[in-house]
Amino acid sequence: MGVEAILLGTAQDGGVPQAGCACNHCLAARADPGLRQYVASLGLVDRDAGQSWLLDATPDLREQLHALYERAPNCPLAGIALTHAHTGHYTGLIHLGREAADMQGLPLYVSARMAEFLRENGPWSQMVELDNVELHILTPDREVQLSPRLWLTPWAVPHRDEYSDTLAFVVRGPQRRLLYCPDIDGWDRWGRDLGQAVGEVDVALLDGTFFNADELPGRDVAQIPHPLATDTAQRLAGTGSEVHLIHLNHSNPLLQPGAERAWLAERGIGVGTAGMRWRLDESGRA
Repeated sequence: MGVEAILLGTAQDGGVPQAGCACNHCLAARADPGLRQYVASLGLVDRDAGQSWLLDATPDLREQLHALYERAPNCPLAGIALTHAHTGHYTGLIHLGREAADMQGLPLYVSARMAEFLRENGPWSQMVELDNVELHILTPDREVQLSPRLWLTPWAVPHRDEYSDTLAFVVRGPQRRLLYCPDIDGWDRWGRDLGQAVGEVDVALLDGTFFNADELPGRDVAQIPHPLATDTAQRLAGTGSEVHLIHLNHSNPLLQPGAERAWLAERGIGVGTAGMRWRLDESGRA
């Protein structure tokens, strides 16, 4: 029994392999299914309550729900919390509607602006109208209780907010706290100090989309801003918290073992791997 977090995916919104891409990582992932990466998502489980939750509904939701059920077969899905309205973080909701699972009244924890987006745009509006999902509005910095031993606090983060604002989540169990922040434009644009924010939790899963600025020839990375993994690692070198980078773009060399991962490890920073688990009701990994 226990309260735990389970990493269900580590890739950027397009996954690995990404559609139409012939880069080395995508070609390798097509040739070897073991190299394929689901889009970043986190599962939460309270085994005493017999419930589980998802942070983000990705395009890989079917497989990620199955992975969650395999690890917690007696803990059916009790809700989903969404960070924002970019394709990798909410479009998996399509699997819950009339044409698929036809869920009834599944709690969906979202910001006020995200709720407005879902209500006003199909096909998501139909899911609200048919009560496939029940919207629960989150307020930044205000904690909500998911179960008797599990709490969630949204933190506002700056990101390309074309359709909704963007949230990170602090998950609190009986003894430990975990920060889930898959998307942010940059640490200097945030109203919080990164080192202080990470110091407030035991585990941090952070935006590691790009290792450096040279990964996407022909594209202006200023149009898709994310903190570089090199910068994040330098800022957090020597931190006392466990830190792993997630939301890796298909171009990111951190997808595979090599010099870049070794460089990170020397600075005490890891790379998230699907299946990682953390107990939140006692010390250490599950």
